[in-house]
Amino acid sequence: MYKEKKVAALIAAGGSGSRFGADSPKQFCRTGAEPMLAATVRVFENSPLVDDIFIIYAPGYEEETRRLTAGFTKVRGFVSGGATRPQSVRNGLEALTKKTKKGTVHFWSADIVLIHDAARPFVSDSIIEDVLRGAEATGAAVPCVPVTDTLYKVDERTGGSAGTAGEFPEVYRIPERKWFYAAQTPQGFDFDMILAAHRKAAADGYEATDDGSVALRYGAARVVITQGDPANRKITFAADLENAERGDDTKKNVPFVSGTGFDVHALAEGRELILGGVPIPFEKGLLGHSDADVLTHALMDALLGALALGDIGTVFPDTDERYRGISSMTLLAEVMRLVRERGYAVANADMTIIAERPKMGPYRDEIIASLAAALGVDAARVSVKATTTEGLGFAGREEGIGAQAVALLKLVE
Repeated sequence: MYKEKKVAALIAAGGSGSRFGADSPKQFCRTGAEPMLAATVRVFENSPLVDDIFIIYAPGYEEETRRLTAGFTKVRGFVSGGATRPQSVRNGLEALTKKTKKGTVHFWSADIVLIHDAARPFVSDSIIEDVLRGAEATGAAVPCVPVTDTLYKVDERTGGSAGTAGEFPEVYRIPERKWFYAAQTPQGFDFDMILAAHRKAAADGYEATDDGSVALRYGAARVVITQGDPANRKITFAADLENAERGDDTKKNVPFVSGTGFDVHALAEGRELILGGVPIPFEKGLLGHSDADVLTHALMDALLGALALGDIGTVFPDTDERYRGISSMTLLAEVMRLVRERGYAVANADMTIIAERPKMGPYRDEIIASLAAALGVDAARVSVKATTTEGLGFAGREEGIGAQAVALLKLVE
């Protein structure tokens, strides 16, 4: 298991930050209460899954890098960066293989290495754990988020950059964006594999934009993607830091946030009917990739909506076999972890089940108790109602059951 592996984190802080426009590298600029570099390292310092941390510093800034990270106990070494990011990462990987002290060679023997950009200070524990799980399974894992903008492929023969005076690149084709993902860090790899891959890339003069590209081209591993997070943004320009801080301050300072959720599942024979984690005796159950607990699904969407994290289809895609037949209460526990991770707790939740049959009255108190326990609140904070559609629509024809939810989250002081 990945939890039993020796894990080293390699923090790439070797850039000059020329596009950021500051007098010093951007990783030294403050984000919130501390410099960006310290905020980034702190996440890995606090992770129980990370054993050692190595920091790649920008040439000429070793002293400042050491000063800003002096209080972290897991930081084992500092490595000078190269002229490019791939060179810097190679320097770091080579440094991880051994450490010389008083003539004695000590091997760190990392099984998995996490390579992370210091300019991504908002990485979460869940991203780290998912990447480690993927890296342990296949040898290479990259956290990604779906591309939401329409992508245009231009014909390079028709001009240069869009907006350049007198140049109008012609659109060659518009690919389906559902197959495209934007890569983030930390990217996780089998250590021996990625070290060998980077050495081969260096020999070929191949300069990749990230380490997943190196693993895909030279590594003996399958590169898989894991769940990223839009909040795990990279700080490239000064405006990125301003926007990130504004967004982070919003999450920290708004005392209450709310979200709504709605879900529908079809009724089918041979399935168990589960609502709010409670099995309901009925001749049919709900059809879905998981246990199809429509009430819990609506509640999860409301919670995710309050945090602006999308919906359950984004966080738990039905294309992922890990979630086939899974209990929705297990998924709700993961959503609640995201709620707590962002500093919130549930203030109250109000839900409505839309069904002609079965009658929900006999099971209402049990459903409330089940959901209240999952949300970590008193049952008085949870409301579950039921209604029919007077024979109208899918619910009235008993083709399916719907549910809607409203959740209010409060900032934990």
